[in-house]
Amino acid sequence: MWKQAHWNMSRSWRALLAAVLVAGPLQAAHACDDNRSTAAGFMPAKLCPLLDAPANHAANIHAIVVLRHGAIVAERYYTGTDRSIWSPWSRTVRFDAATPHDLRSITKSITSLLWGIAQGQGRTPPLETPVLDLYPELVGLKTGGRQAVTLRHLFTMSSGLAWQEPVRYDASNDETGLFWRSSQVRYVFDRPVKNSGAGFNYNGGGTAVLADVLAQRVGMPLPDYARTHLFAPLGISDWEWKEDVRGRPMAYAGLRMRPADLAKIGQLVLQRGAWQGRQLVPAAWIAESLRPHVQTGDGLQYGYQWWSGTVEAVGGKHQWHAGFGNGGQRVFIVPGLELVVVVTAGGYDDMGSGRRAMGVFRAVAGAIVR
Repeated sequence: MWKQAHWNMSRSWRALLAAVLVAGPLQAAHACDDNRSTAAGFMPAKLCPLLDAPANHAANIHAIVVLRHGAIVAERYYTGTDRSIWSPWSRTVRFDAATPHDLRSITKSITSLLWGIAQGQGRTPPLETPVLDLYPELVGLKTGGRQAVTLRHLFTMSSGLAWQEPVRYDASNDETGLFWRSSQVRYVFDRPVKNSGAGFNYNGGGTAVLADVLAQRVGMPLPDYARTHLFAPLGISDWEWKEDVRGRPMAYAGLRMRPADLAKIGQLVLQRGAWQGRQLVPAAWIAESLRPHVQTGDGLQYGYQWWSGTVEAVGGKHQWHAGFGNGGQRVFIVPGLELVVVVTAGGYDDMGSGRRAMGVFRAVAGAIVR
């Protein structure tokens, strides 16, 4: 959910890969396909050890899926501990291709895609619209700068609204209030604001408000809209959208689906919203939502619920875009390499999980030779 800083591969992960390269391939569920890797432009001697490594390491990575040029290069699953967003306890799970996984805040990125679809249908208000203009019952909050906060500010997390959302999700984390407050919009806006549009501050409450506006405009709950206009056209049928205590789908953290299906969403974004001859999401929305709009302060950028950065591969730097989720959930899209990488993991509330997922991604990109 929250951004996880320090993206360089951790020393422990580099040590793990080095040990694997010296010791030879580990026993894993599926052998690495050298021919497929080579045909896709990867060096098997780099990619295969990377895929084998999580089986014998405490990183608690659950899946790695790699697509290049629209085809699956690797799809690997591991055993690890996991817990759902509503569970305080972890359990050991033997993951496979049929096991859905929490996406956590990657749900935000998918919510952005749904907004883009609705915008293409002419159902959404302009992004310059002040949010409180859409909620006349909250006219009393239109003071102190809150009246200037627009939908675009919520998308880019630059509203200026006071909001605390650290890595650990406990009573001090403002996101927890979204689970039970009767009016999420009032909860998000009934707080001080400072310089809307001036800087980035991670705020899942903004996504909840965007989802409320979207559901009103399309006239149905978000899961129904997603099923009809996004998931079914992609052939995604095994998914779940967790609800809060009031029965509202959690647009900021609640989706669960299989990693290979998440890779389809990454491929859809890579293809600028087109899928099998249909334009599911307007290409203009994909371009604008991926475009970096604000600096996050840690060397990354943020668009409309999508992160951006660069990765070294084949002798140069390539821009990537990604959805991030608490615990090490990631979907990376690298247009210049025609690459999609999905990582799922169980490192919830652990800043190291983000570093490990980034380490996997950088190593996958670094294994490309052409």
